[in-house]
Amino acid sequence: MDETSPHSAHNAGATGLSRRRLPWLRSLKARLALGAALLGGGTLLTAAILWIGMEEVATHLDKALAAEARIDAYATLSAQAATYLVIASEAVQSDLPAAAREERIQPISGLLHTTFAALHRDLEHALAKSQTMSLDDQSRYGTQSLGLARMEALLENTTRALAAEGRDSAALRTTIDVFSAGFDPLLAQAVNTELLLRNEILTGLESQRTVLRLTAIAIATLTVLAVAAFYFALIRPQFARLDTLRRAAHQIGQENFAISLPAGDIDEIGDLYAETNRMASALSVRHSAVQAEWLRLNETIARRTEALRTANARLAEIDENRRRFFADVSHELRTPLTVILMEARIGAEGTEDPRSAFATIESRAARLTRRIEDLLRVARSESGRLQLDPQPVLLTRLFDEIQQDVAAEIDSAGMKFVIGTPPPLRLSADANWIRQVLVSLIRNAIRHARPGGRIALSAAYETHSVEISVIDNGNGIAPADQARIFDRFAQGGNGGPQGFGIGLALARWVVEEHGGEIILTSPLPREDALGNGAGTKITVRLPRAKPESNA
Repeated sequence: MDETSPHSAHNAGATGLSRRRLPWLRSLKARLALGAALLGGGTLLTAAILWIGMEEVATHLDKALAAEARIDAYATLSAQAATYLVIASEAVQSDLPAAAREERIQPISGLLHTTFAALHRDLEHALAKSQTMSLDDQSRYGTQSLGLARMEALLENTTRALAAEGRDSAALRTTIDVFSAGFDPLLAQAVNTELLLRNEILTGLESQRTVLRLTAIAIATLTVLAVAAFYFALIRPQFARLDTLRRAAHQIGQENFAISLPAGDIDEIGDLYAETNRMASALSVRHSAVQAEWLRLNETIARRTEALRTANARLAEIDENRRRFFADVSHELRTPLTVILMEARIGAEGTEDPRSAFATIESRAARLTRRIEDLLRVARSESGRLQLDPQPVLLTRLFDEIQQDVAAEIDSAGMKFVIGTPPPLRLSADANWIRQVLVSLIRNAIRHARPGGRIALSAAYETHSVEISVIDNGNGIAPADQARIFDRFAQGGNGGPQGFGIGLALARWVVEEHGGEIILTSPLPREDALGNGAGTKITVRLPRAKPESNA
């Protein structure tokens, strides 16, 4: 499938001649760099023109502000001169002596000299800048300097005349009139000159703004034309070629490898076209190989799945056989035990001599029967099929059964077993499981706390629960082991090998299934300890039976 479009072909023909004449323009990077350079040059030129224009505007503004400042200074000078004339006239009319006249005019004369000095400095500064100005500007500033000098000379002559001795009032009034007649025209000429200069500067600013406006319009027009030319001559054709490449990539993504991109332009996109054509060809070959491999893999998976299904069926059959075997063994063990119990009861009804032996047989057989029941419960709990049967359980009877189960082991270990008197209450629990949990806790104490020599079993009750505690005076359980003591297969760091029993993990599970909790405390407080050892206390909290069951 050919992905060439008429638009891209037209653009290729339009730009091919220029690239043949300039081989370095074959590179898309070079063309983009050239366009960017032209745009950048235009931007720099625009910035330069704007900078020059702003400098001109700033220069004109500086001149206008300076002229305005001088006009303000001339206004101040005019006010000071008027004040000077008033003070001088009053001094002459009052017929004051020369010293008094001099004293009266001295402050205002000083202010006039200060204003003249400021104007001289400003004009000197303007004349220093006028070296780059026109001859008219230089002549204007020179004329202003001469006018200031004449006004200052009039002030000096009048001040000396007023301070001189022996001058009559008529002569002094004539001197004041001469000052007034000569000072005012000079001041008016200076102000008019500054106003004319300010107006010329403002006119120049308006002309400069017009030039800048026209320049900005011209630059904007040229920029738009340059960007349009750059886009239509270079960018748009490349977009068209990239669109062609995008459509080809989409076809490849749809697993359609029958594409053929045009390879006429020798540039980066042309190279990409060629690489895309080669990639499509390679992917087509690879796709065919993958399809063949996929078919082979599906066949292999089908065979393996069938083999796995057969193996699972075989494992299920083996597991079912194992369960049947376990049940059969339990049944075979229970049947002779039942016979033993029956024969023991028959023997116990005979003569007195064999009664004790038969009682022992009955006790051991009953214990063995309970062990078989425990074995069955362990198997069911591990498979998740255990069904608890909570019933009201009398605490006193439970403690008696526990004592019978562990008495021989306590005696064999040479330990002392202290059983507290339980309250006459009933638990809501599965009797066999709770008995086995407490027996297991006592056996753990026998194994791990034998050096202490004492084990205690006690009970306490609250409104809705009963707490049964197994306490020993062994070495206690290390804090590092307490966090995992109820995990499956966990053993204390100083513990020996575990014997048969439901274990602490299953004990916790049984207690929690009853809605209770199991609590470990080690070491024990001194008031709860049985001896000098650190000791361990495991408390099983279980719910009490309903009130009608306790009756």
